[in-house]
Amino acid sequence: MSKEKLCILQKLFYNSRMRTLDTSVIGECVYRLARRAGTALTPACRTALERAAAREEGAARFALDTLLENARTAQNERMPVCQDTGMAVVLLELGQEVHLTGAPLADAVDDGVRRAYADGYFRKSICDPLTRVNTLDNTPAHLHVELTQGERVQVTFLPKGFGSENMSRLYMLTPSQGRAGIVRSIVETVRLAGSRPCPPVFVGVGIGGAFDSCAFLAKKALTRDPGSRNPREDVASIEAEALEQINALDIGAQGFGGRVTALDVACEIAPTHIAGLPVAVNIQCHCIRCEKEVL
Repeated sequence: MSKEKLCILQKLFYNSRMRTLDTSVIGECVYRLARRAGTALTPACRTALERAAAREEGAARFALDTLLENARTAQNERMPVCQDTGMAVVLLELGQEVHLTGAPLADAVDDGVRRAYADGYFRKSICDPLTRVNTLDNTPAHLHVELTQGERVQVTFLPKGFGSENMSRLYMLTPSQGRAGIVRSIVETVRLAGSRPCPPVFVGVGIGGAFDSCAFLAKKALTRDPGSRNPREDVASIEAEALEQINALDIGAQGFGGRVTALDVACEIAPTHIAGLPVAVNIQCHCIRCEKEVL
């Protein structure tokens, strides 16, 4: 048998074991998720805001009731739930047994974002960092791809507003600062932010990794539901302690003071170098918009 025929047979055998998926399917999924996320808080976010309102009184209670009413109106009228419809952050968990065909993946994702922001009348906020010239279609999206086992594809869409993004911080701690240093960094970030990120906030935290991957862990933490806990007991205890200390700051909803400054703290963790302890704190405002779909 010739080498050419052998190569063809090998390709046929390989492809028969793979799931084939055109990237346009992923682009359509991004479109659906973006349209939904732009107009609706997550169910877990609504529940957390309702519980926060039940704990408050006075100006803080009024602020939370107003936020909930705004969310109901936006969802019923299919209008943007916040004027900052965010930078499009797309997290793709891609099974390694999936064979992608069609246009380049990033192009397909951007196409979904472009059409969703036009059809939804969402504000286009992406520009060149130096010239400040707007791209006029909210692209490019920030695409993160994680390879996983099997042929499962999960798409997560997180529109990230920058009033809260600008309040985020990265700490390169020394190992000796340990658990206390991690909690201190989380609480300090929220304290310094004050009312600017539209509290009550949701705090995503990355622990470990390197300078760049730590920040991604913090972003990924924001795709979890408020009220969830990291499966590691030691990490979950950091989440709980940081939340308790943050809610003792008396910043409160929209800065009016009160018992609830943060809806929750979510931490993700990864191994790091023996000489370091990176900690990234990514702030999310009260307007938690995150949609997921498995293809």
